[in-house]
Amino acid sequence: MDNHQEVREFLTSRRAKITPEQAGLPSGTRRRVPGLRRSEVAALADMSVEYYAKLERGNLAGVSPAVLESVARALRLDDAERAHLLHLAQAADGSDALGRPRRRRPARQWSPHRSLQWTLDAITAGPAFVRNGRMDILAVNALARAFYSDIYATAHNQENVARFTFLDPVSRRFYPDWGLAADVTVAILRTEAGRNPHDKDLHDLVGELSTRSDEFRTRWGAHNVRHHGTGTKNFHHEAVGDLTLAFEGLEMAAEPGLTLTVYTAEPGSPSEEGLRLLASWAATQETQARRPLGR
Repeated sequence: MDNHQEVREFLTSRRAKITPEQAGLPSGTRRRVPGLRRSEVAALADMSVEYYAKLERGNLAGVSPAVLESVARALRLDDAERAHLLHLAQAADGSDALGRPRRRRPARQWSPHRSLQWTLDAITAGPAFVRNGRMDILAVNALARAFYSDIYATAHNQENVARFTFLDPVSRRFYPDWGLAADVTVAILRTEAGRNPHDKDLHDLVGELSTRSDEFRTRWGAHNVRHHGTGTKNFHHEAVGDLTLAFEGLEMAAEPGLTLTVYTAEPGSPSEEGLRLLASWAATQETQARRPLGR
C-alpha cells in the first residue's frame, strides 16, 4: 500500500470529522470543506501551516514522536487512531514499533502448537479461537467450530471472517447488527494494514473485497480504525437462534499479530442456555460425521 496516500487520506479524513465547535474555534462562514481547515489544525498543533501541509501530503518520514502527538491532540485522535498514526510513521521510516528495520516476511501457513490447542480445547463453556489481523480463523475449540459453522460450510469463505461478512449472504442472518459487524471488520483490517503495510495476503484480501463489495469499498475509504479487545455482540445461529455474547480478545505474546478470542454468555441467561444447546448440537454433528455410511 502507498504509505504517502495512506497518511494523506487518514489525516484528511480525521480533519474532516472535527467541527470548529468541537475544537473550541468559531465556526465562521463560507467554509468550503467539512471539518477543520489545515490552518486551524496547524494552529492547534502549534506548527506552521506549511509544515502541517507537508505532513498531510503524506511525508511522515523522520517526524518525531512529539510532533505526531501534537497532531494527534489537534485532531482529537482516540487511542486506536493514535496507534495507527504511529504505525504509519514507522512504515514511512521503514522500521517496526521498536525502531528496528522493518523486514518483509514471506507469507506462511501457521498452525497451533499442541499446548495452544490443548488450551483451546480446555475452554468448554464458550467459543474460543485464534485469528490473525487479516481475520483468518487459524485455530478453534469444538464450540467455536460449531459457532462458525456458516463460515466453514462454504469453501469460498476460506475460513476468513471478513470474506464471510462481505461476500457470503448468510452473514446477514448470522449478524443481526450486520452494519455494525461490517464496520468493525473493516476497522480491524485497516488497523492491520497500518501495522503490517507489506502483508501481501492482506493486500490481496482488500483488493478482492474492494472489487466485489460496494459495502466494503465504502467503509475502507473511511479510514476508520479501532482496538477490538472487549465488548458484546449479537448473533443468530441457525441451530440455536439468537445469542448475546461478551468477548475478550487477548494478544498472544508468543505469537505477535495473533489474537485469542473467547466468547461467553451471562450466567443464567438465555444465551448461556443457547451455548449449551450449541455444544449438544456440535456433538450430534460430530457423531453423525463419524458414523459409517449405511448405518
